[in-house]
Amino acid sequence: RMAEAAQSRVQNAIKDFINTLDRTKLRSYEREMHLCAAHCCEDSSADVEDVHRCVEKCQVPAQRAQQYVQSELERFQDMLQRCVLQCQDDVKDKVSPNTPEAEIRKYRGEFETCAIACCDKNVAKLPGLLDKVKASFDSGAL
Repeated sequence: RMAEAAQSRVQNAIKDFINTLDRTKLRSYEREMHLCAAHCCEDSSADVEDVHRCVEKCQVPAQRAQQYVQSELERFQDMLQRCVLQCQDDVKDKVSPNTPEAEIRKYRGEFETCAIACCDKNVAKLPGLLDKVKASFDSGAL
């Protein structure tokens, strides 16, 4: 079905978005975090609390970067959901308890067309979002 194909396009686009960000930005944060944490363990005279504090400090930039990406993805998914809910509301306004089955089928088709358009419209926004997120990383804002 067309709706399933649209849903699949959204999922694939999000997966590509995450993979691109991981390769180009997040992975270096992960690497730095692990190198930093390994360095924390080199001081054999440090007590356990100091080592833990050091390791936790190393985790902060990677966690902040992950949270930022997560919040942008949630915002993206909220926009998509709001669009689909608007489609649903538009169709619900046309249906009453005595709407004939043939008309209900027509409205179901309208809803599906609208929901597919939402998917495509939002997938088209991902490249711009990717640029925005990369720019935030590049600016050192994180």
